Amino acid sequence: MTKSELDARASKSARKEAKKYARDGWQVAPGQLPLEKQLDRTYRMQYEFDENMFPKYIMSEAMSVGESYDAAKLQAMELAKLNLAGQMQSQVVALIDNEVSNRQLPQEEAASVTKTVMASKNMIAQKLGRVITVIECYRVKSGKNKEVRVQIACTADMAMQSAKTAIREELEKEGEELSSQLDSMLGLQ
Repeated sequence: MTKSELDARASKSARKEAKKYARDGWQVAPGQLPLEKQLDRTYRMQYEFDENMFPKYIMSEAMSVGESYDAAKLQAMELAKLNLAGQMQSQVVALIDNEVSNRQLPQEEAASVTKTVMASKNMIAQKLGRVITVIECYRVKSGKNKEVRVQIACTADMAMQSAKTAIREELEKEGEELSSQLDSMLGLQ
């Protein structure tokens, strides 16, 4: 953020929402932007669109409870990435279903492609490299446990590229396995 953005006042809706969060016990870690600034940035990112009028960012959020702040934060980040990958998976499944219907593949092959996409969800989450942490806050629960809430964002283009790469690798791996099984069945190995 530039200095002018840091000095600018957060929107009224962000300030109002930040007060609700504070009443519920949410706070930010030292060094983080104030909650109203984080919320303001979230709102701005949700209203950004690309040249085709699709959302520029894909967003995901998660909460987790842990004995320490770091453990809860790590778990919340992983859950948010899996959620983000799940959103990408549904878009990729729609693309693959469309591709399958256009090519009129047999039902067995279409099921195989869908199975591959399902298996790729974790791979997509692992390939999501540069995600933006938009909101990060925590509150102390009973027994001194920490509940951490994170919201992450990734540009739609980068997320789609990660999904395509992960699925392409999964399909290549499955193709190699099928090829070796066929070779062994035919006695070619």
